[in-house]
Amino acid sequence: MTQTSLERVPPVSDAAVDLERDVFLRALLRELAGTLESVVGLAEASGYISVVGGAIGESIDASYRKALAVDRLSRSQVRDVLVDLKRRIEGDFYVIEEREDRIILGNRNCPFGEFVAGRPSLCMMTSNVFGSIAAQNLGYARVEIEESIAQGHPGCRVVVHLRPSEEAEPNSREYFRTAE
Repeated sequence: MTQTSLERVPPVSDAAVDLERDVFLRALLRELAGTLESVVGLAEASGYISVVGGAIGESIDASYRKALAVDRLSRSQVRDVLVDLKRRIEGDFYVIEEREDRIILGNRNCPFGEFVAGRPSLCMMTSNVFGSIAAQNLGYARVEIEESIAQGHPGCRVVVHLRPSEEAEPNSREYFRTAE
């Protein structure tokens, strides 16, 4: 290249590259989840991610309880917190149905965006955050992800059961209140 052709090249800082912190972090999580799924399998990868999700759920729960100045969230506050926390991280969760023994939520937009496609282990973040918040405040939760964007569905359908079941549910995880 000659000196004149170099002068016409835009500076690197003006390059049209879709990269900023949020995109970078979501891509990082996608690759981490994919690596775990490949190396240790989906079940084990989900287990590792669930540990992280549980810790994040405890932190989020403490933040909401402090902001609302309550020792425990009421059932309606738990429902509202589950929707609100996802809204704050650019998810689009909403209540489909609420019964005495469960809250059924839908979602039109995953906070991980397109990076969640093919990475079902990332759904353990939702399961553990929802499960830990519900259990810590209401005593018990069992979270079942019936449909997920990660598995190719157009949206998510998440059932937060609030009472124990007599039968073991293979596609759900149980959560219990921890001592404070």
